[in-house]
Amino acid sequence: MKNVLIIGCGLLGSSLVRKISKKNIAKEIYIYEKSKSNISKIKKLKLSGKIIKSFNDTIPNFDLIIFCTPMSEYKNLILKMNRFITPKTLITDIGSSKSKSSVIIKKFLKKGIHWTRSHPITGSEVSGPEHGKDNMFEDKWCVLIKDKKTNLRHLKLLNSFWTKVGSKTVIMNSEKHDKIFSITSHLPHLIAYNLVKSAQDFEKMLKFCELDWDPNCMSHEKNKKTIKTASVTQARKPINKLGLNTSAPYMKFLGELSESINN
Repeated sequence: MKNVLIIGCGLLGSSLVRKISKKNIAKEIYIYEKSKSNISKIKKLKLSGKIIKSFNDTIPNFDLIIFCTPMSEYKNLILKMNRFITPKTLITDIGSSKSKSSVIIKKFLKKGIHWTRSHPITGSEVSGPEHGKDNMFEDKWCVLIKDKKTNLRHLKLLNSFWTKVGSKTVIMNSEKHDKIFSITSHLPHLIAYNLVKSAQDFEKMLKFCELDWDPNCMSHEKNKKTIKTASVTQARKPINKLGLNTSAPYMKFLGELSESINN
């Protein structure tokens, strides 16, 4: 890979710059950043990468472009990029909402160009390029989106890229992605990481029971319907840890059933 463009050099963007440089994944790294504060920090940190202040400048041919910006900026950036991207350009993003972003991409990206979406499951409570780390993506899940119109060659190349960065990859369609992360989005990244596979299994369980997934399952306490069972007090509370280990005193009476559950 010759030229890589990172659009947005905050926490995750700067982490990619560090990792790509450390692993020599690309010969040249280019950074597009609007924030004057971030540009100043990038220079002080001496991150490997040539800063592009405007797409009106002479632009090289990019092999890979990674959007590390809020989705609200996609439209303006895509319109600026349309003049120099080609069908060979591999384009991806690191956003968490794939169904919504696909609407923007479909509407404004010029015809004949492929955008292969990805979502690395990582992050931190802090932001800014000064907090980026070259191991940010190490041993973390990265979800790759495969829909009907996905370019399979680009998907393969993107899978290879995230593997080189150190991530473990899983492929799913955008609808399944958003469904799973509607379950895990309120959880810390560490828990969400462990639930990527589990959430898919949960979906299979619902399908087996011939039930549809409803986001309200995660906020049952807001349901105003009458509850006529003895569990009414628990059902009116959000998911919590209060019930952990409360069954311990009774386990000795469960005998073989207890052993079966533990196994």
